[in-house]
Amino acid sequence: MSDIDLLFNRLNQLLDRLEPLIPPASQPCDWQAPAFYWRGGTHGGHLQAVYEPHHVPLDALQNVEQQKQAIFRNTAQFAQGLPANNILLTGARGTGKSTLIKSCWYAQKDLVKLIEIDKPDLKDLGQLLSLLSEREQDRFIIFCDDLSFEEGESNYKALKSALDGSIIAPGDNVLFYATSNRRHLMPHKMSENLETELVDGDIRPGDTIEEKTSLSERFGLWLSFYPFRQEEYMQAAQAWVEHLGGEWDDEVRAAALRWSMTRGSRSGRVAWQFARDRVGGMGL
Repeated sequence: MSDIDLLFNRLNQLLDRLEPLIPPASQPCDWQAPAFYWRGGTHGGHLQAVYEPHHVPLDALQNVEQQKQAIFRNTAQFAQGLPANNILLTGARGTGKSTLIKSCWYAQKDLVKLIEIDKPDLKDLGQLLSLLSEREQDRFIIFCDDLSFEEGESNYKALKSALDGSIIAPGDNVLFYATSNRRHLMPHKMSENLETELVDGDIRPGDTIEEKTSLSERFGLWLSFYPFRQEEYMQAAQAWVEHLGGEWDDEVRAAALRWSMTRGSRSGRVAWQFARDRVGGMGL
C-alpha cells in the first residue's frame, strides 16, 4: 500500500471518529403547525411539527369542572395577551390531568401553540426558549407530562431557572403547564424532617425541604385531582359510552362496576377504557 493510500485510510478513520461529535444540521420548523414535539438529541434538539394533535372534547371530561374552568380561563387569558400563570396539575393517576390540559389548549389552538417536551429533554430548555424568543408574534404553552424527579436528577434545575430566577427568562409569549403525581415534584425523606427548626414559635423547614419545594412553588396555579367515588366513576363511564355511540342501561352499569373492580381503580381513564371495550365489542 502506498503512502498516499495509508494517508487516506488514516483520514477516513479520523473522520469516522469525528462524525459523532459534529452537531447535525438544524432542521427547519413549520411554524404554521398548531403543536410541536421537542425531539432531544446529543447535540441539542429540534421541534417536530404535529398537525393533528390528540385531544378530547371538553364536554367528555367529567367530575373535574372546577379544574376545567381554571385551566380554560387561564389559557384564554394567555391567548388574549393578558397576564396568566404557569400551571401545575397534581394528584391521582388516571383522573384526566394531561387530557384536560390538551383539551383546554385545543379550544384556543388558533391563538396558542402547544409544545410537548419530555422530562429528560428539559436540559434543552435554554435552546428551546431561545428559539421561541424569535417568535414574538406567536404564543406558546410548553407542556411536560408526568413531571417528577428522583434523587440525583438535575434536570429540574433547568426548569426551575426557566420558571423564575434565570437572567434568560421566558418571554411573555411562553407559559409552562405540567402534570405530576407528586405535589412537590420531588421525593421527601423522613430524615429531612429532622432539619426543621422551631424559631420564636415559628416552624422553619430545613434547607433540603426548601430546595425541593421551591420548584413547585414557581407554578402560579396549583390544581389537585382526587380519586373518583363510585358514582363519579359511573358518571364518567356513562359519558364515555354515550360519547362513543353506545347506550347506557342497567346491564352496562353493572358491567362498568365489574370492570373497575377487576382493575382495582376508579378513574376517568378506567371509565374510558371500559367504554372502548364495551362499545367496540358491540360492533363484533
